[in-house]
Amino acid sequence: MAWKLIHRSFGFALEGSAQDDIRGGPQRFVGIRLLGLALVVAAIWATTAQAQDVQAQDAPPNLLVVIADDASAGDFGAYGHPTIQTPTLDALADAGWTAERAYLTSPQCSPSRASILSGQYPHEVDAEDLHMPVPEDVRLVPSYLADAGYATGVLQKVHLGPHGEAQFDFVGPTVADFNAFLDQTGGRPFFLWVGFTDPHRPYGDAPNVHAPEDVVLPPTVIDTPETRADHVQYYDEIARMDGVIGGYLAELEQRGLRDNTVVVFLSDNGAPMPRAKGTLYDAGIQTPLIIAGPGVPQGVGYDGLVSVIDLAPTLLDWAGVPVPDAFRGASIAGVIADLTQPGRERVFFQRDWHNADEHLRGLRTDRWKFIWNNYTEHPHGSPSDITASPTWQALRAARDAGTLTPAQARLFEVPRPRVELYNLAADPHELTNLAGDPALRDTVQALFAELQAWRTRTGDAPPHHRRRDDNIDRVTGQKYWGVRTPPFLSEESSTSND
Repeated sequence: MAWKLIHRSFGFALEGSAQDDIRGGPQRFVGIRLLGLALVVAAIWATTAQAQDVQAQDAPPNLLVVIADDASAGDFGAYGHPTIQTPTLDALADAGWTAERAYLTSPQCSPSRASILSGQYPHEVDAEDLHMPVPEDVRLVPSYLADAGYATGVLQKVHLGPHGEAQFDFVGPTVADFNAFLDQTGGRPFFLWVGFTDPHRPYGDAPNVHAPEDVVLPPTVIDTPETRADHVQYYDEIARMDGVIGGYLAELEQRGLRDNTVVVFLSDNGAPMPRAKGTLYDAGIQTPLIIAGPGVPQGVGYDGLVSVIDLAPTLLDWAGVPVPDAFRGASIAGVIADLTQPGRERVFFQRDWHNADEHLRGLRTDRWKFIWNNYTEHPHGSPSDITASPTWQALRAARDAGTLTPAQARLFEVPRPRVELYNLAADPHELTNLAGDPALRDTVQALFAELQAWRTRTGDAPPHHRRRDDNIDRVTGQKYWGVRTPPFLSEESSTSND
Protein backbone atom coordinates (compact mmCIF):
# COMPACT_ATOMS: atom_id res chain seq x y z
CA MET A 1 0.00 0.00 0.00
CA ALA A 2 2.81 2.43 0.87
CA TRP A 3 4.47 1.85 -2.51
CA LYS A 4 1.12 2.30 -4.28
CA LEU A 5 0.58 5.67 -2.63
CA ILE A 6 4.12 6.93 -3.16
CA HIS A 7 4.13 5.71 -6.75
CA ARG A 8 0.91 7.63 -7.43
CA SER A 9 2.44 10.76 -5.92
CA PHE A 10 5.61 10.45 -8.00
CA GLY A 11 3.45 9.91 -11.07
CA PHE A 12 1.93 13.28 -10.31
CA ALA A 13 5.43 14.73 -9.95
CA LEU A 14 6.58 13.52 -13.35
CA GLU A 15 3.44 14.80 -15.07
CA GLY A 16 3.68 18.11 -13.28
CA SER A 17 7.35 18.57 -14.12
CA ALA A 18 6.75 18.06 -17.81
CA GLN A 19 3.94 20.58 -17.80
CA ASP A 20 5.97 23.09 -15.80
CA ASP A 21 8.88 22.82 -18.20
CA ILE A 22 6.54 23.77 -21.03
CA ARG A 23 4.67 26.52 -19.22
CA GLY A 24 7.42 27.78 -16.90
CA GLY A 25 6.93 30.59 -14.42
CA PRO A 26 5.35 30.37 -10.96
CA GLN A 27 3.44 27.20 -11.79
CA ARG A 28 6.62 25.26 -11.08
CA PHE A 29 6.51 26.25 -7.40
CA VAL A 30 2.83 25.28 -7.14
CA GLY A 31 3.51 21.85 -8.62
CA ILE A 32 6.40 21.24 -6.21
CA ARG A 33 4.30 22.37 -3.25
CA LEU A 34 1.46 20.04 -4.18
CA LEU A 35 3.92 17.20 -4.69
CA GLY A 36 5.41 17.66 -1.23
CA LEU A 37 1.97 17.76 0.30
CA ALA A 38 0.94 14.62 -1.55
CA LEU A 39 4.02 12.73 -0.36
CA VAL A 40 3.40 13.76 3.24
CA VAL A 41 -0.25 12.75 3.07
CA ALA A 42 0.53 9.47 1.33
CA ALA A 43 3.12 8.59 3.94
CA ILE A 44 0.78 9.50 6.78
CA TRP A 45 -2.08 7.41 5.51
CA ALA A 46 0.06 4.51 4.35
CA THR A 47 2.01 4.07 7.57
CA THR A 48 -0.53 4.98 10.27
CA ALA A 49 -3.96 3.94 9.00
CA GLN A 50 -5.34 1.08 11.09
CA ALA A 51 -8.62 -0.76 10.60
CA GLN A 52 -9.96 -0.28 14.13
CA ASP A 53 -13.61 -0.67 15.03
CA VAL A 54 -14.98 2.85 15.55
CA GLN A 55 -17.36 1.73 18.25
CA ALA A 56 -14.52 0.03 20.14
CA GLN A 57 -12.46 3.21 20.53
CA ASP A 58 -11.92 4.42 24.09
CA ALA A 59 -12.93 7.88 22.88
CA PRO A 60 -15.59 8.69 20.28
CA PRO A 61 -14.03 9.41 16.88
CA ASN A 62 -13.46 12.89 15.57
CA LEU A 63 -15.53 13.60 12.47
CA LEU A 64 -14.13 15.82 9.71
CA VAL A 65 -16.49 16.40 6.77
CA VAL A 66 -15.07 18.34 3.83
CA ILE A 67 -17.54 19.44 1.16
CA ALA A 68 -16.62 20.91 -2.21
CA ASP A 69 -18.79 23.60 -3.79
CA ASP A 70 -19.85 22.60 -7.33
CA ALA A 71 -17.64 19.61 -8.25
CA SER A 72 -18.79 16.62 -10.29
CA ALA A 73 -17.81 13.14 -9.17
CA GLY A 74 -15.81 12.37 -12.29
CA ASP A 75 -13.48 15.34 -11.82
CA PHE A 76 -11.06 13.67 -9.42
CA GLY A 77 -8.21 11.30 -10.04
CA ALA A 78 -9.73 8.77 -7.65
CA TYR A 79 -12.76 8.66 -9.95
CA GLY A 80 -10.74 8.16 -13.09
CA HIS A 81 -10.04 11.68 -14.34
CA PRO A 82 -6.72 11.50 -16.20
CA THR A 83 -5.42 15.04 -15.74
CA ILE A 84 -6.97 16.95 -12.80
CA GLN A 85 -4.34 17.21 -10.07
CA THR A 86 -5.87 15.82 -6.86
CA PRO A 87 -3.00 13.91 -5.18
CA THR A 88 -4.33 14.40 -1.64
CA LEU A 89 -7.79 13.03 -2.35
CA ASP A 90 -6.37 10.25 -4.52
CA ALA A 91 -4.19 9.18 -1.58
CA LEU A 92 -7.16 9.46 0.76
CA ALA A 93 -9.14 7.14 -1.51
CA ASP A 94 -6.28 4.64 -1.55
CA ALA A 95 -6.28 4.67 2.24
CA GLY A 96 -10.03 4.42 2.63
CA TRP A 97 -13.42 3.64 1.13
CA THR A 98 -14.70 5.25 -2.08
CA ALA A 99 -18.36 5.13 -3.13
CA GLU A 100 -18.28 4.83 -6.90
CA ARG A 101 -22.01 5.56 -7.27
CA ALA A 102 -23.02 8.03 -4.57
CA TYR A 103 -25.92 10.41 -5.14
CA LEU A 104 -27.10 13.69 -3.67
CA THR A 105 -30.71 14.57 -2.95
CA SER A 106 -30.44 17.88 -4.84
CA PRO A 107 -28.08 19.37 -7.46
CA GLN A 108 -28.21 22.78 -5.72
CA CYS A 109 -26.00 24.25 -3.00
CA SER A 110 -28.21 25.15 -0.02
CA PRO A 111 -30.90 22.47 -0.51
CA SER A 112 -28.19 19.82 -0.76
CA ARG A 113 -26.40 20.98 2.39
CA ALA A 114 -29.63 21.28 4.37
CA SER A 115 -30.59 17.76 3.34
CA ILE A 116 -27.22 16.20 4.17
CA LEU A 117 -27.07 17.73 7.64
CA SER A 118 -30.74 17.21 8.53
CA GLY A 119 -30.97 13.63 7.30
CA GLN A 120 -34.14 14.53 5.39
CA TYR A 121 -35.02 15.45 1.81
CA PRO A 122 -34.95 19.17 0.94
CA HIS A 123 -38.73 19.57 0.66
CA GLU A 124 -39.21 17.86 4.03
CA VAL A 125 -37.27 20.61 5.81
CA ASP A 126 -38.85 23.40 3.75
CA ALA A 127 -35.52 24.27 2.16
CA GLU A 128 -35.83 22.94 -1.39
CA ASP A 129 -35.25 26.28 -3.17
CA LEU A 130 -31.92 28.10 -3.30
CA HIS A 131 -31.29 30.42 -0.33
CA MET A 132 -34.14 29.00 1.76
CA PRO A 133 -32.84 28.93 5.35
CA VAL A 134 -33.20 25.91 7.58
CA PRO A 135 -36.36 26.47 9.69
CA GLU A 136 -36.06 26.96 13.44
CA ASP A 137 -37.61 23.60 14.27
CA VAL A 138 -35.11 21.57 12.21
CA ARG A 139 -32.16 20.07 14.07
CA LEU A 140 -28.93 19.36 12.26
CA VAL A 141 -26.13 16.87 12.92
CA PRO A 142 -23.97 19.29 14.96
CA SER A 143 -26.81 19.86 17.43
CA TYR A 144 -27.09 16.15 18.22
CA LEU A 145 -23.33 15.77 18.48
CA ALA A 146 -22.99 18.80 20.77
CA ASP A 147 -25.45 17.17 23.17
CA ALA A 148 -23.13 14.14 23.19
CA GLY A 149 -20.12 16.25 24.21
CA TYR A 150 -18.65 17.05 20.81
CA ALA A 151 -17.03 20.34 19.91
CA THR A 152 -18.68 21.42 16.66
CA GLY A 153 -17.58 23.83 13.98
CA VAL A 154 -18.10 25.01 10.43
CA LEU A 155 -15.62 26.80 8.19
CA GLN A 156 -16.20 29.22 5.31
CA LYS A 157 -19.41 28.39 3.43
CA VAL A 158 -22.39 27.60 5.66
CA HIS A 159 -25.39 28.41 3.40
CA LEU A 160 -27.92 27.11 5.92
CA GLY A 161 -29.43 30.35 7.21
CA PRO A 162 -29.14 31.84 10.71
CA HIS A 163 -30.72 28.92 12.56
CA GLY A 164 -28.58 26.38 10.76
CA GLU A 165 -25.40 28.33 11.45
CA ALA A 166 -26.34 28.78 15.12
CA GLN A 167 -26.21 24.99 15.62
CA PHE A 168 -22.42 25.06 15.34
CA ASP A 169 -20.32 26.16 18.34
CA PHE A 170 -17.52 27.58 16.18
CA VAL A 171 -18.00 29.46 12.91
CA GLY A 172 -14.81 30.24 11.00
CA PRO A 173 -15.03 32.60 8.02
CA THR A 174 -12.28 30.93 5.98
CA VAL A 175 -10.87 27.47 5.37
CA ALA A 176 -7.67 28.76 7.01
CA ASP A 177 -9.42 28.66 10.42
CA PHE A 178 -8.81 24.91 10.73
CA ASN A 179 -6.09 25.25 13.38
CA ALA A 180 -8.10 27.84 15.30
CA PHE A 181 -10.99 25.40 15.57
CA LEU A 182 -8.73 22.57 16.76
CA ASP A 183 -7.16 24.90 19.34
CA GLN A 184 -10.50 25.51 21.08
CA THR A 185 -11.82 21.94 21.24
CA GLY A 186 -10.31 21.45 24.71
CA GLY A 187 -9.55 17.79 24.09
CA ARG A 188 -13.17 16.94 23.31
CA PRO A 189 -14.05 14.86 20.26
CA PHE A 190 -14.92 17.17 17.41
CA PHE A 191 -17.22 17.45 14.42
CA LEU A 192 -15.98 19.92 11.81
CA TRP A 193 -17.82 20.69 8.56
CA VAL A 194 -15.54 22.50 6.09
CA GLY A 195 -17.54 24.24 3.37
CA PHE A 196 -15.11 25.15 0.61
CA THR A 197 -16.10 27.73 -1.98
CA ASP A 198 -13.86 25.97 -4.52
CA PRO A 199 -14.62 25.25 -7.33
CA HIS A 200 -17.65 27.61 -7.35
CA ARG A 201 -17.58 30.54 -9.76
CA PRO A 202 -16.30 33.24 -10.22
CA TYR A 203 -12.87 32.04 -11.30
CA GLY A 204 -9.49 33.65 -11.76
CA ASP A 205 -7.64 33.61 -8.42
CA ALA A 206 -6.43 30.00 -8.19
CA PRO A 207 -2.81 29.16 -9.15
CA ASN A 208 -2.65 27.87 -12.71
CA VAL A 209 -1.53 24.24 -12.71
CA HIS A 210 -3.49 22.94 -15.73
CA ALA A 211 -3.40 23.64 -19.46
CA PRO A 212 -6.09 23.61 -22.18
CA GLU A 213 -4.80 20.25 -23.42
CA ASP A 214 -5.56 18.78 -19.98
CA VAL A 215 -9.27 19.42 -20.42
CA VAL A 216 -11.57 16.45 -21.03
CA LEU A 217 -14.90 17.70 -22.40
CA PRO A 218 -18.20 15.81 -22.38
CA PRO A 219 -20.21 15.62 -25.63
CA THR A 220 -22.77 18.03 -24.17
CA VAL A 221 -20.60 21.18 -24.64
CA ILE A 222 -18.81 22.87 -27.55
CA ASP A 223 -15.06 22.43 -27.87
CA THR A 224 -13.77 26.01 -28.22
CA PRO A 225 -10.68 27.74 -26.79
CA GLU A 226 -13.00 29.70 -24.49
CA THR A 227 -14.66 26.51 -23.23
CA ARG A 228 -11.29 24.91 -22.54
CA ALA A 229 -10.00 28.02 -20.74
CA ASP A 230 -13.15 28.02 -18.61
CA HIS A 231 -12.59 24.38 -17.63
CA VAL A 232 -8.90 24.99 -16.89
CA GLN A 233 -9.91 27.46 -14.19
CA TYR A 234 -12.42 24.97 -12.79
CA TYR A 235 -9.66 22.33 -12.65
CA ASP A 236 -7.29 24.79 -10.95
CA GLU A 237 -9.77 25.48 -8.14
CA ILE A 238 -10.17 21.76 -7.51
CA ALA A 239 -6.37 21.45 -7.28
CA ARG A 240 -6.21 24.35 -4.82
CA MET A 241 -8.84 22.73 -2.60
CA ASP A 242 -6.95 19.44 -2.73
CA GLY A 243 -3.82 21.16 -1.46
CA VAL A 244 -5.64 22.74 1.49
CA ILE A 245 -7.12 19.37 2.46
CA GLY A 246 -3.60 17.94 2.42
CA GLY A 247 -2.61 20.57 4.95
CA TYR A 248 -5.50 19.54 7.20
CA LEU A 249 -4.42 15.90 7.20
CA ALA A 250 -0.83 16.82 7.99
CA GLU A 251 -2.01 19.00 10.89
CA LEU A 252 -4.13 16.19 12.29
CA GLU A 253 -1.11 13.89 12.22
CA GLN A 254 1.11 16.46 13.89
CA ARG A 255 -1.41 16.86 16.72
CA GLY A 256 -1.80 13.11 17.18
CA LEU A 257 -5.44 13.21 16.08
CA ARG A 258 -5.26 11.28 12.81
CA ASP A 259 -5.69 7.79 14.26
CA ASN A 260 -9.10 8.64 15.72
CA THR A 261 -10.48 10.94 13.00
CA VAL A 262 -12.91 9.82 10.32
CA VAL A 263 -12.49 12.01 7.22
CA VAL A 264 -15.37 12.35 4.75
CA PHE A 265 -15.07 14.15 1.41
CA LEU A 266 -18.00 14.92 -0.89
CA SER A 267 -19.49 17.72 -3.03
CA ASP A 268 -22.78 19.57 -2.71
CA ASN A 269 -23.64 19.30 -6.43
CA GLY A 270 -22.05 18.95 -9.85
CA ALA A 271 -19.76 21.27 -11.78
CA PRO A 272 -21.00 24.78 -12.66
CA MET A 273 -21.19 23.78 -16.30
CA PRO A 274 -24.09 23.15 -18.72
CA ARG A 275 -26.00 19.92 -18.11
CA ALA A 276 -24.30 19.46 -14.74
CA LYS A 277 -25.11 21.64 -11.69
CA GLY A 278 -28.86 22.18 -11.43
CA THR A 279 -29.76 19.06 -13.42
CA LEU A 280 -30.70 15.53 -12.44
CA TYR A 281 -28.18 14.06 -14.87
CA ASP A 282 -25.24 12.29 -13.24
CA ALA A 283 -22.91 15.25 -13.84
CA GLY A 284 -25.19 17.28 -11.58
CA ILE A 285 -26.47 14.81 -9.00
CA GLN A 286 -23.65 12.29 -8.51
CA THR A 287 -21.08 13.14 -5.84
CA PRO A 288 -17.61 11.97 -4.96
CA LEU A 289 -17.74 10.26 -1.57
CA ILE A 290 -14.44 9.26 0.01
CA ILE A 291 -14.25 8.10 3.62
CA ALA A 292 -11.09 7.17 5.52
CA GLY A 293 -10.20 6.63 9.16
CA PRO A 294 -10.61 4.14 12.01
CA GLY A 295 -12.91 1.28 11.18
CA VAL A 296 -12.85 2.03 7.46
CA PRO A 297 -11.34 -0.57 5.07
CA GLN A 298 -8.41 0.60 2.98
CA GLY A 299 -8.26 0.92 -0.79
CA VAL A 300 -11.85 -0.11 -1.42
CA GLY A 301 -14.03 1.04 -4.29
CA TYR A 302 -17.66 0.28 -3.43
CA ASP A 303 -19.97 -0.15 -6.43
CA GLY A 304 -23.34 -0.28 -4.65
CA LEU A 305 -25.77 2.63 -4.85
CA VAL A 306 -25.34 5.14 -2.00
CA SER A 307 -27.43 8.19 -1.09
CA VAL A 308 -26.17 11.06 1.05
CA ILE A 309 -29.51 10.87 2.89
CA ASP A 310 -27.67 8.15 4.83
CA LEU A 311 -24.68 10.30 5.82
CA ALA A 312 -26.25 12.04 8.84
CA PRO A 313 -27.32 8.77 10.51
CA THR A 314 -23.90 7.30 9.74
CA LEU A 315 -22.10 10.18 11.46
CA LEU A 316 -24.30 9.81 14.55
CA ASP A 317 -23.81 6.04 14.49
CA TRP A 318 -20.03 6.44 14.54
CA ALA A 319 -20.35 8.84 17.47
CA GLY A 320 -22.60 6.44 19.39
CA VAL A 321 -25.56 8.84 19.22
CA PRO A 322 -29.07 7.42 18.66
CA VAL A 323 -30.46 8.22 15.21
CA PRO A 324 -33.61 10.41 15.42
CA ASP A 325 -36.86 9.10 13.99
CA ALA A 326 -37.06 12.16 11.73
CA PHE A 327 -34.06 10.99 9.70
CA ARG A 328 -35.06 9.39 6.41
CA GLY A 329 -31.88 7.41 5.87
CA ALA A 330 -30.07 4.69 7.75
CA SER A 331 -26.47 4.32 8.82
CA ILE A 332 -24.15 2.78 6.24
CA ALA A 333 -21.41 2.12 8.79
CA GLY A 334 -22.12 -1.58 8.38
CA VAL A 335 -21.99 -1.34 4.58
CA ILE A 336 -18.63 0.40 4.80
CA ALA A 337 -17.20 -2.18 7.21
CA ASP A 338 -18.68 -5.22 5.42
CA LEU A 339 -18.13 -5.07 1.67
CA THR A 340 -20.51 -7.95 1.05
CA GLN A 341 -23.52 -5.85 2.03
CA PRO A 342 -25.51 -4.47 -0.92
CA GLY A 343 -26.19 -0.82 -1.51
CA ARG A 344 -29.59 0.80 -1.97
CA GLU A 345 -31.97 -0.55 -4.59
CA ARG A 346 -32.78 3.03 -5.61
CA VAL A 347 -31.91 6.63 -4.76
CA PHE A 348 -34.19 9.68 -5.07
CA PHE A 349 -33.45 13.31 -5.88
CA GLN A 350 -35.11 16.62 -6.75
CA ARG A 351 -34.46 20.03 -8.31
CA ASP A 352 -36.43 23.15 -7.40
CA TRP A 353 -36.03 26.94 -7.77
CA HIS A 354 -32.54 28.17 -8.65
CA ASN A 355 -32.78 31.41 -10.64
CA ALA A 356 -35.39 29.60 -12.72
CA ASP A 357 -38.25 27.61 -11.28
CA GLU A 358 -38.22 23.85 -11.67
CA HIS A 359 -40.03 20.91 -10.20
CA LEU A 360 -37.88 17.99 -11.28
CA ARG A 361 -38.08 14.68 -9.50
CA GLY A 362 -36.06 11.61 -10.26
CA LEU A 363 -34.70 8.29 -9.16
CA ARG A 364 -31.96 5.95 -10.15
CA THR A 365 -31.73 2.18 -9.88
CA ASP A 366 -28.76 0.00 -10.71
CA ARG A 367 -29.56 0.33 -14.41
CA TRP A 368 -32.09 3.11 -14.97
CA LYS A 369 -32.26 6.88 -14.50
CA PHE A 370 -35.84 8.22 -14.44
CA ILE A 371 -36.56 11.98 -14.55
CA TRP A 372 -40.01 13.55 -14.26
CA ASN A 373 -40.24 17.09 -15.75
CA ASN A 374 -43.13 19.34 -14.77
CA TYR A 375 -42.53 22.68 -16.49
CA THR A 376 -42.35 21.27 -19.99
CA GLU A 377 -43.40 24.57 -21.58
CA HIS A 378 -40.02 26.14 -20.76
CA PRO A 379 -36.46 25.14 -21.59
CA HIS A 380 -34.46 23.79 -18.68
CA GLY A 381 -33.59 26.47 -16.12
CA SER A 382 -29.82 26.49 -15.69
CA PRO A 383 -28.40 28.54 -12.78
CA SER A 384 -27.19 32.05 -13.60
CA ASP A 385 -23.51 31.35 -12.93
CA ILE A 386 -23.64 28.72 -15.68
CA THR A 387 -25.51 30.84 -18.24
CA ALA A 388 -22.98 33.65 -17.73
CA SER A 389 -20.03 31.34 -18.42
CA PRO A 390 -17.93 31.10 -21.60
CA THR A 391 -18.94 27.45 -21.88
CA TRP A 392 -22.64 28.37 -22.01
CA GLN A 393 -22.08 31.25 -24.41
CA ALA A 394 -20.34 28.86 -26.85
CA LEU A 395 -23.43 26.64 -26.70
CA ARG A 396 -25.70 29.60 -27.25
CA ALA A 397 -23.71 30.76 -30.27
CA ALA A 398 -23.92 27.28 -31.78
CA ARG A 399 -27.65 27.22 -31.08
CA ASP A 400 -28.11 30.52 -32.93
CA ALA A 401 -26.07 29.11 -35.81
CA GLY A 402 -28.10 25.90 -35.89
CA THR A 403 -25.06 23.66 -35.35
CA LEU A 404 -25.88 22.02 -32.01
CA THR A 405 -25.84 18.24 -31.78
CA PRO A 406 -28.90 16.60 -30.17
CA ALA A 407 -26.87 16.09 -26.98
CA GLN A 408 -25.97 19.78 -26.85
CA ALA A 409 -29.49 20.94 -27.69
CA ARG A 410 -31.21 19.22 -24.77
CA LEU A 411 -31.08 22.26 -22.47
CA PHE A 412 -32.77 24.45 -25.11
CA GLU A 413 -35.61 22.05 -25.99
CA VAL A 414 -39.20 23.34 -25.88
CA PRO A 415 -41.40 21.56 -25.13
CA ARG A 416 -39.37 19.29 -22.92
CA PRO A 417 -40.29 15.64 -22.61
CA ARG A 418 -42.47 14.92 -19.57
CA VAL A 419 -40.43 11.81 -18.81
CA GLU A 420 -36.80 10.92 -19.43
CA LEU A 421 -35.44 7.39 -19.13
CA TYR A 422 -31.79 6.45 -19.59
CA ASN A 423 -30.00 3.14 -19.54
CA LEU A 424 -26.94 4.22 -17.59
CA ALA A 425 -25.02 1.04 -18.28
CA ALA A 426 -25.16 1.65 -22.04
CA ASP A 427 -25.49 5.45 -22.05
CA PRO A 428 -23.41 7.04 -19.25
CA HIS A 429 -23.77 10.58 -20.66
CA GLU A 430 -27.58 10.21 -20.70
CA LEU A 431 -27.96 11.20 -24.35
CA THR A 432 -30.71 8.85 -25.57
CA ASN A 433 -34.12 9.21 -23.93
CA LEU A 434 -35.79 5.79 -24.03
CA ALA A 435 -39.06 6.84 -22.39
CA GLY A 436 -40.96 6.59 -25.66
CA ASP A 437 -39.84 3.05 -26.44
CA PRO A 438 -42.97 0.84 -26.41
CA ALA A 439 -40.88 -2.10 -25.18
CA LEU A 440 -40.04 -0.13 -22.02
CA ARG A 441 -43.56 1.01 -21.17
CA ASP A 442 -43.80 -1.28 -18.14
CA THR A 443 -40.42 -0.01 -16.90
CA VAL A 444 -41.53 3.61 -17.20
CA GLN A 445 -44.79 2.92 -15.36
CA ALA A 446 -43.06 1.00 -12.57
CA LEU A 447 -40.45 3.72 -12.01
CA PHE A 448 -43.11 6.44 -12.08
CA ALA A 449 -45.12 4.55 -9.45
CA GLU A 450 -42.02 4.28 -7.25
CA LEU A 451 -41.35 8.00 -7.61
CA GLN A 452 -44.91 8.94 -6.71
CA ALA A 453 -44.84 6.62 -3.69
CA TRP A 454 -41.67 8.37 -2.49
CA ARG A 455 -43.33 11.76 -2.96
CA THR A 456 -46.29 10.62 -0.89
CA ARG A 457 -44.08 9.19 1.89
CA THR A 458 -42.06 12.39 2.15
CA GLY A 459 -44.92 14.89 1.81
CA ASP A 460 -43.81 16.43 -1.49
CA ALA A 461 -46.21 19.21 -2.54
CA PRO A 462 -47.70 19.33 -6.04
CA PRO A 463 -45.67 21.53 -8.39
CA HIS A 464 -48.23 24.32 -8.68
CA HIS A 465 -48.36 24.82 -4.88
CA ARG A 466 -44.81 26.18 -4.66
CA ARG A 467 -44.10 28.07 -7.87
CA ARG A 468 -41.81 31.09 -8.00
CA ASP A 469 -41.06 33.54 -10.78
CA ASP A 470 -37.84 33.15 -12.73
CA ASN A 471 -35.32 35.98 -12.29
CA ILE A 472 -33.32 34.93 -15.35
CA ASP A 473 -33.83 34.39 -19.06
CA ARG A 474 -33.37 30.65 -19.54
CA VAL A 475 -31.57 31.02 -22.88
CA THR A 476 -29.57 34.26 -22.73
CA GLY A 477 -28.83 34.11 -19.01
CA GLN A 478 -29.82 37.75 -18.53
CA LYS A 479 -31.08 38.44 -14.99
CA TYR A 480 -34.35 40.34 -14.84
CA TRP A 481 -33.98 41.72 -11.33
CA GLY A 482 -31.80 41.40 -8.29
CA VAL A 483 -34.21 39.55 -6.01
CA ARG A 484 -32.32 36.54 -4.69
CA THR A 485 -35.41 34.37 -4.23
CA PRO A 486 -38.75 35.72 -5.52
CA PRO A 487 -41.80 35.04 -3.35
CA PHE A 488 -44.13 32.17 -4.08
CA LEU A 489 -46.78 32.88 -6.70
CA SER A 490 -50.33 32.43 -5.53
CA GLU A 491 -51.88 29.11 -6.42
CA GLU A 492 -54.55 30.88 -8.48
CA SER A 493 -51.94 32.56 -10.69
CA SER A 494 -49.95 29.38 -11.32
CA THR A 495 -50.53 26.58 -13.72
CA SER A 496 -50.88 23.04 -12.45
CA ASN A 497 -48.69 20.50 -14.18
CA ASP A 498 -49.71 17.47 -12.13
